[in-house]
Amino acid sequence: MAVNCDSLDQVRGHIDALDRQIVGLLAERGAYVSQAARFKKDSDAVRAPQRVEQVINKVRHLADELGANPEVAEAVYRAMIAGFIQQELAEHSALEKPL
Repeated sequence: MAVNCDSLDQVRGHIDALDRQIVGLLAERGAYVSQAARFKKDSDAVRAPQRVEQVINKVRHLADELGANPEVAEAVYRAMIAGFIQQELAEHSALEKPL
């Protein structure tokens, strides 16, 4: 839960601390995305538009539940998912190439 700040420096300090946590979570999520590539048979399975929409719906509900803006949460997740899909496509492609 956000605390009331007395200055812009305090606000920025809290945002910087949150950014560190968020980037750490992105790294952890990315590690799972890398693992997922092993279980998908082709690039269509990587793109998985139905799964993307399922995640977006879940995130919008979580945003409502946790007091976040659902529009912002959706925009952030769509951008994040697009980036991770590109990562996973590259990793999936590398897995398909014989050594």
